[in-house]
Amino acid sequence: MQDVNEIINLLKSHSKSDIELITKAFEFSQKAHEGQERFSREPYFIHPFEVAKDLANLQLDSKTIAAALLHDVCEDKSISEKTIKKEFGDETAFLVAGVTKLGQLKYHGAELQIENLRKMFLAMAKDIRVILIRLADRVHNMKTLQYVPEEKQKRIALETLEIYAPLANRLGMGKFKGQLEDLAFQYVYPEEYKKIKEMIKGKYEEKEKDLIKVKYGIEKELRENDIKYFHIDSRVKHLYSLFKKLQRPEINMNIDIVYDLIALRIIVKTIEDCYKVLGIIHKMWKPIPGKIKDYIATPKPNGYQSLHTTVFATGGKITEIQIRTEQMHEEAEYGIAAHWAYAESGKPREGGRFNPRLSWVNQLIEWQKGTKASKDFLETLRIDFFKDRVFCFTPKGDVIDLPEGATTIDFAYSIHSDIGNHASGAIVNNKFVSLDTVMKNGDIIEIQTQKNKKPSAEWLERAKTSLAKKQIRAAMKESGLFKRIIK
Repeated sequence: MQDVNEIINLLKSHSKSDIELITKAFEFSQKAHEGQERFSREPYFIHPFEVAKDLANLQLDSKTIAAALLHDVCEDKSISEKTIKKEFGDETAFLVAGVTKLGQLKYHGAELQIENLRKMFLAMAKDIRVILIRLADRVHNMKTLQYVPEEKQKRIALETLEIYAPLANRLGMGKFKGQLEDLAFQYVYPEEYKKIKEMIKGKYEEKEKDLIKVKYGIEKELRENDIKYFHIDSRVKHLYSLFKKLQRPEINMNIDIVYDLIALRIIVKTIEDCYKVLGIIHKMWKPIPGKIKDYIATPKPNGYQSLHTTVFATGGKITEIQIRTEQMHEEAEYGIAAHWAYAESGKPREGGRFNPRLSWVNQLIEWQKGTKASKDFLETLRIDFFKDRVFCFTPKGDVIDLPEGATTIDFAYSIHSDIGNHASGAIVNNKFVSLDTVMKNGDIIEIQTQKNKKPSAEWLERAKTSLAKKQIRAAMKESGLFKRIIK
């Protein structure tokens, strides 16, 4: 039997009004779903209850948790948005309406899928909490996918793998991303899933035994070096993430050279302690060249921060170690949800504006306004936002975030259209290169320009991002070149 206190007790802080709102939403939803069942034959109310628990665990505000409890009550039309507004207020009703609208569109073809994506991002632009509820909703639905009719399973799983998991990743929500990918993996790629499961038999147990000695050695050294607060645990690599890694040419399905099946994670108090611990570990064991990554100084585009190193540990066992602060760990697990702090009034402290990490969402919406064709929108989405990212630097040290495979011409247009339109060449890491050079993580890039230089048809082939292509076409159209090419 579900108990509202299971939700309330997950919250680190709550007021009397928070408890009253959540309790009222709990009772209202429970009554609204009375007699309804899921495919699993379980009472339907279990679903909104579990979604609300997930969001309470993320420490979201009471209105979001109430909306999670109520997010399906309007589906059968017997309860109106007007009723929700009257009973729970404008803000909760707005969130419920946002989630309801997103849920009404079913994925029966590309056009509907694209339209749903558009609505998702527009909803996100208004309030990110709508998407957080939707992601938690998808996680719980995927946990019970085995009860859904077989003909629907692969479609829902594919949608999860291609849309929801990458979205969770872009929001920095590592925990949701990993769950969604692993839950979808077995339905989208059943044979590959079985193969990976077979490959890892006994591997995790073997690695865990090795890590016991490594962990003991680190604990001893940290205490001797006056690191007063630390916590060491391990992170098991998600199956889908392992599957993708095994497909890399340098790995070539050889699981014996995947060194991060289980990684040790050291959590400390301060950034200074992070670097101090890294030094201690490198004094203990020799690091593998090229395997030291400083995501604290240069965070990933989704905000992820941590130090990663891979060392020849006790007995020559190759081990990956991650070092981060408590705050970095919280953000790595929960991403944007960890930043979505609310005042007691329930209004965002930032006045509803995006955290800077979400600038890519605003950018996508701006591009969408000028994109009439659904096909073009989906191409933009796939190329520019759901692909792996690379980050490069301007000579002044500004970070430019672009999709993997982007060239220096994309880099030029990402700075300014005038720089792109007059680009004549580039200097990458102090070497002159052409404008079709593919960028790599950490490249320092300077774009050279000439006043008389103009975009050409070749540039459209060199450019990979929709922004660059759009601006190249605009410049060519203005000069009359685009018309001549069409003729």
